Amino acid sequence: MENIKKIDIVDTKFGKSVTIVNPVNIYGSEIGDNVFVGPFVEIQKDTFIGSNTKIQSHSFICEGAVIGENCFIGHGVMFVNDLFKSGNPAGGNKKKWVKSVLGRNVSVGSNATIVGVSICDNVVIGAGSVVTKSIYEPGIYAGNPAKLLRSI
Repeated sequence: MENIKKIDIVDTKFGKSVTIVNPVNIYGSEIGDNVFVGPFVEIQKDTFIGSNTKIQSHSFICEGAVIGENCFIGHGVMFVNDLFKSGNPAGGNKKKWVKSVLGRNVSVGSNATIVGVSICDNVVIGAGSVVTKSIYEPGIYAGNPAKLLRSI
């Protein structure tokens, strides 16, 4: 066994009063003040997590994702940056990747999937939802694909 990778935190810039519950895998990212990251979370490189955000256990924040301030990411939330447009994984070809950007005050329910979209401020995403299109209106969204249930 010569290629064992250890779970760790490397090359990451932290704000003040950040709480991390191990084990986690966080590398090459920037995390703002008063952020909470639960166990079994992976935050990949070139990501930004805004201040006062909570990320619950078993979530995956893929490379290039941006999460605004005062957000809540529920348990098991998956961010996706590869749409497999050519029928197979893009691998290291970042030109084929898409980026997810969440505004401020966005709450994402457990087991939701965020698929390379932008989400405006003041949005709630229901548990288990799949967000495949950008959201420009504050409100509550749910389903697969996620649709507006009501404005807030």
